[in-house]
Amino acid sequence: MPLTTDTTSASNVAEATRRLYLGLFPDAPDQPVRKIFAEADRFFSGQHPDYQANDIKYHDYRHTLQVSVCYADLFAGRHTREPGTLGPRHFQLGLAAALFHDSGYLKVRADRAGTGAKYTYCHVLRSCALAASHLPAMGFSLDEIDTVLGAIRRTGPSPPGAVQRFHTPEDQFLACAVASADYLAQMAADDYPSELDLLYAEFTESDDFAGVPPARRAFKSAADLAARTPKFWVKVVRPKIDKDFLGVHQYLAAPDGTNPWIEAIERNLARITARAAATPAT
Repeated sequence: MPLTTDTTSASNVAEATRRLYLGLFPDAPDQPVRKIFAEADRFFSGQHPDYQANDIKYHDYRHTLQVSVCYADLFAGRHTREPGTLGPRHFQLGLAAALFHDSGYLKVRADRAGTGAKYTYCHVLRSCALAASHLPAMGFSLDEIDTVLGAIRRTGPSPPGAVQRFHTPEDQFLACAVASADYLAQMAADDYPSELDLLYAEFTESDDFAGVPPARRAFKSAADLAARTPKFWVKVVRPKIDKDFLGVHQYLAAPDGTNPWIEAIERNLARITARAAATPAT
């Protein structure tokens, strides 16, 4: 699916993903893909009896849909180049991880304090807990849930070179695909430069909730965050996707070797650099 896929509509992303899935696996039933999307939509839109709708502005439902689009595109690239190594159930497991990787930002019904941004530092653990609790009802076995949880954990913060063990090479690929998609989708989005203020607001709320003193906070201001984003790409994200995540982003490349997701990120970084130069960090 291209970067131009309309991720403002969950039904549009679900249908585009279903069509891509059937293109890869024409003999496979599409009901599992439909069900995964339906359940994710139920949680994020507030239709689940136990959870409120997603109420944060940066890590919102659209971000989750963007990650799902990037994951599906990456999986399709792998399947096209290396047919037969992954099957329809692998696609479904990775899709479940992509759609639920940020479910830890959701608040239960009784939680009326602030927004889900306060859970920034523990959202991966909360995402794993939600997935482990609800995926069995969606038809996933315990071993399959372990695969999904491994992929969700891979999206969490970790120092460069951190090792995470997997049961199979397929599990490792799915985890690296979802984690790569998490970084690439948000940074390649056309509104990424203008969304950094919202990301800073989430960090501020989580720091306030955790009682982090101002001197120990990662960013002094939204302008500071923006000014440091290009270095974040070079020093943190690029080494992660190239090495820690096994360079699976190569499967997003076009036949001529160009990678539209990487190119979109580089355009965004140029816009952020220009804006930071005009508005110095304080």
